[in-house]
Parts: sequence; structure tokens; C-alpha cells
Amino acid sequence: MSIFKYLVISIVSLTTLTSYAQDIELFQQFNGRYDYTAIGNTLNPFENNLDQSFCFPLESSSATLNIAPSATVIAAYLYWAGSGTGDTNVTLNGMSIDAEATYTVDYTEPFSETLTYFSSYANITDFIIAQGNTTYELSDLDITDVLTNTTGYCDNRTNFAGWSIYVIFEDDSLPLNQLNLYQGLEIINRNNQEKTIVIDNLNVIDNEGAKIGFLAWEGDNALNFGERLSINDNVLSNPPLNLSDNAFNGTNSFTNSSTFYNADLDVYNIQDNISIGDTSATIKMTTGAFDQFGIFRADLIIINNIVTVLNSQLPDATIALDSYMINCGDRTLALDYTVFNTNSTDPLPAQTPIAFYAEGQLIGQSQTQNEIAINASESGTITLMLSENISDVFLLTLAVDDDGTGNGTILEIIEINNIDDAIIELLVVPPAQSIPGELACNEGFSSATFNLIAILQNTINSDNEPVFYETLADLESDTNDILNPETYASIGNPQTLYAKIDNPPCYDVYTFELSVENCPPYVPQGFSPNNDGINDWFNIQDLYDIFEAHELKIFNRYGTLVFEGNNDKKWNGFINRGLNNHGKLVPVGTYFYVLNLNDPNFENLIGWVYVNY
Repeated sequence: MSIFKYLVISIVSLTTLTSYAQDIELFQQFNGRYDYTAIGNTLNPFENNLDQSFCFPLESSSATLNIAPSATVIAAYLYWAGSGTGDTNVTLNGMSIDAEATYTVDYTEPFSETLTYFSSYANITDFIIAQGNTTYELSDLDITDVLTNTTGYCDNRTNFAGWSIYVIFEDDSLPLNQLNLYQGLEIINRNNQEKTIVIDNLNVIDNEGAKIGFLAWEGDNALNFGERLSINDNVLSNPPLNLSDNAFNGTNSFTNSSTFYNADLDVYNIQDNISIGDTSATIKMTTGAFDQFGIFRADLIIINNIVTVLNSQLPDATIALDSYMINCGDRTLALDYTVFNTNSTDPLPAQTPIAFYAEGQLIGQSQTQNEIAINASESGTITLMLSENISDVFLLTLAVDDDGTGNGTILEIIEINNIDDAIIELLVVPPAQSIPGELACNEGFSSATFNLIAILQNTINSDNEPVFYETLADLESDTNDILNPETYASIGNPQTLYAKIDNPPCYDVYTFELSVENCPPYVPQGFSPNNDGINDWFNIQDLYDIFEAHELKIFNRYGTLVFEGNNDKKWNGFINRGLNNHGKLVPVGTYFYVLNLNDPNFENLIGWVYVNY
């Protein structure tokens, strides 16, 4: 019996509404002719550190999306943030939006209450595709209660609210890029004046046109004390909008606006700040210094997300185990798998190596047959033989771009997504169960006819039809099964047979013994050797080819020996002993026999037989 396993790979998205802090880390990666734009607006009427006249944000604000007609929207995300633990439901152009996740950070001044700030996001791709280029208005971001009940926000002038929409799009006029979207929520302030964020999963093939973007909250233009934003120790600036000592100053690089109060939506060119071959970059932010009066002052800055756009032309090989087949009692494993080149920017070359491991031990190798285009795939099959030192339950690992030593031969966008694995459990056949056999009378040459099905049914009750074999090897290989089990002629004495009965996912094995014994022969009391084809010879049943060493002697009524026979010489009425009449038929009459069976289990048989014509 064989068993097939089909594996389904699913992607699960984050849909919890639970608030939690989150380090900035990779959220989504896009590889292809991709770029992004961002829109958004503040809900603060003025910069909160310059204008003391307000505490509560505006009820709504708007921004206009305008992407080229040649661009196709791939993904869109809405972010909204503000003071407090979070408002997880807002309205965008009349549509209610629920947060898919909410991040929070805390700020605590000595001897004062802890102030919490939040950011929420939602995937609004379908909504943006449907609405297209238009003006988007966000409303119902309500933090009134938290500002009313926690006076520290307005007293410290850290009362803010705002929103932004990130749109990732594809355009055939673009170069092949790798776009990474990192998100979370991290804070710097007077108590924590420096923050270092390492962004990974980069693959810098060509640094020309490379850029990095930030979405940050609560930055104040007026608080440029010790403020620096750098990548790989290179200070970023974009004058006159973003100066080297005032990166987080309420600006929007996409619109060249300096009235994005207490929020920043900025983009920087970094082609001179990263190097070809880089796989990560270090972002460092600082704030805090003494002013001209010797008073220490610092901005409060909350980083929400980072975006990098890098030119990239590389494949990205991944592999998935589609299904596998195993046989009962067999250490052969047949696999169906698929190699993908999705989320890539270059074809995957033909002959990309594939390695197969069991518990880390190499058990097979293959390779792709053809070049795999961007976002295409290729299916393959392989049969693997498992050695006895591999346990019956083991971890199977498929690794593409692996030469069998754990090393790759192809430069890829991501080098750590090349494997798929699954726990495999071999189908071990249970030990053979011994059941009672059968003893039958010898029908000749130590053979007898048996009904194997009846023998099995005497012990086993199963609805499945048994299959019988003369050897265990035949059973295991499912070959040379017995074709007529109800009239089986044994070939040995004793002889062991094997039966297989399906018992999914495997089968049960039964063994039993056939034995043959000599039974007493039956001697007739007469025959007529007249050559009419009926009863022409002295046919002693269950004698010939059974008692193969027997001796038969025939005497006439005078005690004269007239015939002597054995297993090869049957008496058909002719004389073969005495002084004369050899080869002639005996006269009609009664004759006497002595049958020596030469079997220690039987005594000689003596009797008479009448011959008539």
C-alpha cells in the first residue's frame, strides 16, 4: 500500500487589534519594477511646541493622491497615530477602517506620569485601487478623552495626531528595484537621546538612485538641539526642507511642505551612503543638547516606518514540497516539489542545484531543468532511498540553490528563504502474526491441495480480500502472488505461506504453515485388466507417489509369487515372477497381496483381490 501526502502552504497576515510595542523590522518586501509614493496630513492646526493655544486636534484633514497613468497599484497601507493608547477605528472618505495592528511607546519624565503614544495601520490596497487618484480625507481619529483626562500631553506639548497613506506601485518604465517596507514604533527623547536601528534584508547590487524614506511623528521644527539622522554614519539632509541638524521638523518631501505639523514624511537620496554588496544598513538618530542659556532641550521623535528603494536585478529561489509517496515497509520516498522564482527581479538560471536532507544528512540531489522566469516556477520529482541509519520519523529538508554542502551557487535577493521542510513518518509494517495452519493428506510427492482463504478465515475476520505469497520478499515487493488460493498445491513439507490484508495506511501480515502427512491407502478388492479403459489395474489409492518406497507382492492361491512391484511398477494383471508365464495375464481368480509401505507409521497390509475379465 502507498500513501500520498499533499502539502498546502498558506500565508497568514497579522490581524490582531492588541496594542504592543514593536521594534522597527521588515514588514513587506517587493521586488520588481516598483517604487512608492506617500500622502498624508497632520491633524494639528499648528506646531504644538510653538503654539500654546490648542490642545485638541482637527476633526479631519485631507491629501491628494496623484500617481502616473502607467503605474499599477500593488499595495497600499494607511497609518494613523497620535497621543494616547490608540483609536483603532477611523474613517477614510466615508469608509470605516479598523486597525490590523496597533503599536505603542511610552515617555516618562521624572516625577511625572507616563505618556503613551500609538500608531495603527491597515491594508487598504483594494480601497485605493477602487478610488484611484483623488483627494482622501481622514476623520474620526478621536483622542479627545485621553487629552482631556491626561493633562500631561498638552502641558508638555506632545499632543498630536496625523495620518499617512503609503502606495507601492509598479511601472514598466522603472528599473528593477528592491523595495523594503520596515515598520514598528520606536521613540527617542530627552531620556533616551540616541536610537540605532539596523535594517536588514538589503541587497545592494547598484547604489545608483538608492533612496530611503521615513514616517515619523511628533517632531518639532523649533527643537533642533543635537538632532541628527544618519545612515552608515553619513548624516542625511535634504536642504532647504530637511537640514542636517533638523531632520524631524514637520515636513513632507513628497509635497515640499513645511506645515506637516508634528509629523514627517521624508525621502533622502542615499546612493553615496551605501555600498554595492551591503546587506544591511545602520540608521542612527539623536536628539538633545544645551541651548544658548545652558538649558538642556530635546525633541520627542517617534519613528513609525522606514522604506528603502534599491536597484536590484537578482533571482530569488524558493522551494515547496507539494506531495510525497511512501510505501508500506519500504524506505523509498517519492517527492513532488516546485521551485519558484517569485518576488524576484531576474530569471533563475537553469541547473540551479537542489539538495535533499534527512535530519541534516544528504540523501539526494537534483537541479532545475530550465531557466525560471520572474514570478514563474518549475515542478520536479525525485525518488530518494533512505538508509537504515535514518529513523522512521525524521525531518525532511528541501533546499534550492544548495550544492549538497549547504552552499549556494546563485546570488539571490534573499539568501535565507531557500528551504522547505516536513516531518516524514515511514509506514512500518507490523510484525507478521502467526496463525494456525493446516494438515492435509499427501496427494503425491509430499504435496496436497489447500484452500488458503478458508484457512485465514478460520482465524481472521476482515472485509478486505487477502493476497497470499510463498515468500516474505514477494509480499513486501507485491510480486508473484498466488493466483488460485482456493486450490493451492503445496510445494514443500512443511511450507510457510504469507498473507497480506490491507489495513490503511498500511497492511497486516499473517503467516501460517501447511503440512502434509501420509494417510492410510485404500486397497480395492478387484479389478479387470481387459484393456477396456475401466478398472484395468490394481489401483491402490493414496499409495503411488505417496509411499514412494513401498513394495507390493502378489501371490496366487498356491502361495506362488507372481508379481512384485513398487512405486514405478504398477500391477495390471501380468506375471513378472516365477519360472514361467512371464508377461502373461494371470487367470481369473483370487490373489493375495502383501503391501510393505516402508513407513514406520504404518504396518504391512495383507489382503486379497479378485481378478476378472
